[in-house]
Amino acid sequence: MIKIGLTGSIGMGKSTVLSMFAELGAATWDADAAVHRLYAKDGQAVGPIGNAFQGVVSDGAIDRAMLAKQVLNDPLALQLLEEIVHPLVGEDREAFMTAAAHSGAKAAVLDIPLLFENDTEKFFDVTVVVSAPAEVQRERVLSRPGMSEEKFKAISSLQTPDAEKRQKADYIIDTGQPLEKTRDAVKAVYEAIIQRATTP
Repeated sequence: MIKIGLTGSIGMGKSTVLSMFAELGAATWDADAAVHRLYAKDGQAVGPIGNAFQGVVSDGAIDRAMLAKQVLNDPLALQLLEEIVHPLVGEDREAFMTAAAHSGAKAAVLDIPLLFENDTEKFFDVTVVVSAPAEVQRERVLSRPGMSEEKFKAISSLQTPDAEKRQKADYIIDTGQPLEKTRDAVKAVYEAIIQRATTP
């Protein structure tokens, strides 16, 4: 099974591209969705995060807005949060990989927001970066509920610049174009990866 690492900065369209890979038959895993499961009611991260950060648990789930207020501009708080969450996300990812391998999938595509930042690319056979022009990214991000210019800047400061990601990637998918063109690009990349892996 080919392991494909998918990444891209905030607002670049990773989730959209991931769903397109799923349509082509790849097994797919989304790190953000895994975090949502961990933060949801009775999720594995609720207890440990609630103990570490006061007032962030509401109705048995993590209130992400309250948590963001405490960690976004505090490197030590962010580090503590990562120390709690990363191992749990890792367990979720390993369970997915085992299930995907058993399912007989040709490829597994994993959406990892901080793929290069956390030096995770070495675990993958291929890396794919999702990218769009800066003004498109900005428009998408600022249209999200609860997003502000300040929050966007804080998140962006933690991410490797888009140009650097593009340089490191094996493949780049441009999402700053009509959806059908992006879908065609995803198909072309997926077929190229499968062909490269199966050609002696």
